Amino acid sequence: MSQTTNQKNIQLIRGFKDILPGETELWQHIERTAISLFEDFGFREIRIPIMEKTELFARSIGEDTDIVEKEMYTFADRRGDMLTLRPEATASICRAYIQHKMAAQDPVRKFYTIGPMFRRERPQKGRYRQFYQIDAEIFGVAAPYADIKLIFMLRTLFDRLDVTDTTAHINSLGCPACRPRFKAALAQLLSEAAPKLCSDCNRRKDRNPLRVMDCKVPGCREAMAGAPSILDYLCADCRAHFATVTDTLSRLGVPFEIDKQLVRGLDYYTRTAFEIQTGALGAQSAVAGGGRYDGLVESLGGPATPAIGFAIGFDRLAEIIAAGAPVTTRPPDLFIAALGETARRQAFEWSAALGVAGIGVSMVYADKSLKAQMKQANRQNAGRVLIVGESELAAGTVVLRDMASKSQQEIPVKGLIDHLVKALC
Repeated sequence: MSQTTNQKNIQLIRGFKDILPGETELWQHIERTAISLFEDFGFREIRIPIMEKTELFARSIGEDTDIVEKEMYTFADRRGDMLTLRPEATASICRAYIQHKMAAQDPVRKFYTIGPMFRRERPQKGRYRQFYQIDAEIFGVAAPYADIKLIFMLRTLFDRLDVTDTTAHINSLGCPACRPRFKAALAQLLSEAAPKLCSDCNRRKDRNPLRVMDCKVPGCREAMAGAPSILDYLCADCRAHFATVTDTLSRLGVPFEIDKQLVRGLDYYTRTAFEIQTGALGAQSAVAGGGRYDGLVESLGGPATPAIGFAIGFDRLAEIIAAGAPVTTRPPDLFIAALGETARRQAFEWSAALGVAGIGVSMVYADKSLKAQMKQANRQNAGRVLIVGESELAAGTVVLRDMASKSQQEIPVKGLIDHLVKALC
């Protein structure tokens, strides 16, 4: 037995997945739809590295978060610098905004990016260690209309993708002027609820009490059910900001629920936080989320810059759409059935010329019978088949067959490409 036969097949890394033909068409459909929408709303694409210095994520996401403590893929390079595969996109976009001094040219910027992120979470259905996000960010706009714009864009995107069972969950996180009073009221509840909280929440309740409200452990959620609402502690400016968001969303016909447990645990997050939840696959779950982070750019060394953004879970969104109406694979415009080596060589040259002209062509390169090739054309759902053999070439004509009507016509070999382009375009 050969050494090759004895070798074990190499498998995927746990928590990663291949996106195969049949799925990629759906992903391309989502990408095209998102890009078209973003550009309609004045956003421009930014492409960021998949790897950054670890410090960027420790400072932006927070050192006491699960992502930084447990989930990041972090390693030292040959020089000893600590590097991390990006677990999200916002920090990298902020870093680029600062590094390239974009605020000096024009502080108002609207970006989008689509690509893979990496977190070492427990793999489960719809959650992967390499996962994909669609991300959009607005810099330099403090007005609530930036918040409304992003939520409205998300609703419009889901409508265009026929994801209809969606609701926006929104909350206000206040600002540095009004949040301390809320934290004081929350701290009292946390002290009483300590025996019911998980070990992570007990560790965080003194350093970062808002993080406890975001815990997904059932016992913690139950303990926090009676927590005070930050909406009761908002200053006048934050109340006005939130009122504009809710009033305008209502006028735009965007359904939403005010969710007092929707929080972000870091101090640079301010005012609006939101999630888009869907019941398309059963229980309500978030497919997108975002919020205003007016203090992040400054905390990373840039100028004081208001900002807000969102991220969509691409894998989850693709799963939802596929469960409703899968996108089908595009069939070839033309299948060429060639009989004999001379005909096959000529057919290959025709297929190359037709491809350049924008005609999707398929053919079999092996020596197969006409019957076998017609079966292959049927399997690929080809609309038309061009039949060419040695005798057809000798006669100077080929046969074009319409697979739906079963009708056939003879076409001269001379000028064939022009004829086919006119017939198939």
